[in-house]
Amino acid sequence: MRITRIVEKTAGIKSNIRNAVIDFSKITLSLVAVETDVIVDGKPVIGYGYTSNGRYAVGEVLRERIMPRLMEADPDSLLDADGYIDPHLLHDCLMKNEKVGGHGDRAHAVAAVDIAIWDAICKAREVPFYREVARRHNGGKALSLVNAYPGGGYYTEKGNAGLRDEMKGYLDQGYKLCKMKIGGASVAEDIERIEVAQAIVGEGNLAVDANAGLNRERVMAYAEALEPYKLAWFEEPCDSLDFELQTDLADRYPHPIATGENCFSRQDAKNLLRFGGLRPDRDVVQWDPSMAYGPTEFIRIVELSRPLGWKPESCSPHGGLLLGLGLAAGLELGGTENYPLVFQPYGGFSDDAVVENGMVAPCEAPGMGWETRSKLYNEVLKPLLD
Repeated sequence: MRITRIVEKTAGIKSNIRNAVIDFSKITLSLVAVETDVIVDGKPVIGYGYTSNGRYAVGEVLRERIMPRLMEADPDSLLDADGYIDPHLLHDCLMKNEKVGGHGDRAHAVAAVDIAIWDAICKAREVPFYREVARRHNGGKALSLVNAYPGGGYYTEKGNAGLRDEMKGYLDQGYKLCKMKIGGASVAEDIERIEVAQAIVGEGNLAVDANAGLNRERVMAYAEALEPYKLAWFEEPCDSLDFELQTDLADRYPHPIATGENCFSRQDAKNLLRFGGLRPDRDVVQWDPSMAYGPTEFIRIVELSRPLGWKPESCSPHGGLLLGLGLAAGLELGGTENYPLVFQPYGGFSDDAVVENGMVAPCEAPGMGWETRSKLYNEVLKPLLD
C-alpha cells in the first residue's frame, strides 16, 4: 500500500451560533484527501479526513511540515506485516523532528491526515472503520448499538422558544439524552433555559456544556445553581488543565462532570486523569480524536486510562462525527456525540442512520463512511481530488 498523492484545502463552517466562548461565523477547518495505489472496484482507494469544527484550519502546518514528511518517507517504513499502512508507524513519521509538548495546531493537522489514512486502510481492507478498530485494539469485540446524544442548545436569536422546539425535535428523531450550552448568559438566564429544556427531555436526560468559559467565581455559582437539576453531566466548566479548580469543583458538586475535549495528547490526558480531581465512578471523559492527533492517539489515550481506574463506558468521544461513532463502537465506549442540526455538512451520522431510544448502529460502509453522507461526500470531499 503506497500513498500516491495528498491534498489539503481550507473550508468554512459558517454557522451563526455561539457558545460561552466563541461564535462560529468565521470558523474554518482543513480538509485532507489521500490517494493510494490500492485498487478496489477499478478505482484507487482514497481516504478523507478533516479537522475539528471548533478550531481553525491548519493548512500551513499541513503544507510545510506534515504532508512533506509523509511523501518523503520510505513507503516500506510505514507498512505492517500485511502490507497495509500501520497507523502507529504513520504517527511516528508525521511527528518526526517535532519537539515534545506544544500540542496545538499540529495536533489537529496530524489528526486530519491520521483520519484520512484510517479511512484509506479500511477501504483497502473493505471493512468498516469500527470493525478494524475492534480487530486491532479490542479483541474483535464491538458494539452493535451505541448511545448517542445531540450536541445543540446553542445561543441563537430564536431564544427559549427555539430551544424548546429544538429539544422536541431531538426527541422526535429518537434521542433521549440531549446537550445544551450554558455560560454565555447570566446564571439566572441559563437556569431558565435549562428549565425550558428539561421540561421537554426530562430529569437526568439533559447535559450542559460551558465550553471551558467560566472563571472560578462563575464555576462555583453554576455548580450551586445546577445541583438541584440532577443533570446528566456538567461539561467543560473550566479549562481542563486548571486542575486546582476542577478538583475544587469535584469536591463541591456531587453530580457528573465531563471534560477532556481540549486535551490534545496522551500526556495532557494522563495529567488530567491523575491530577484533575475527576471521579471514575461518575465523571465522563470526552477526548476529541479530530483535535488530539487523530484516532491513533485517541486509542492510546483510552488504553492508558484503564490502569488509572477508568472503564471504557466512562469515555464518550467528542466531535459529532462518524469518526466518534466508529471509535465508540469499536472500543465499546459509553456513547458518542452527534450534530444533527449544526456544523453541516460535516457533523452527523450517515444519511440513513436511525436513532431509536437514544441508540444508533455504527456505519457498515467501508472506511469511515463519509460516502454515506451525500452532501459531505459529493460537494466537499470528492471534489478534492477530482
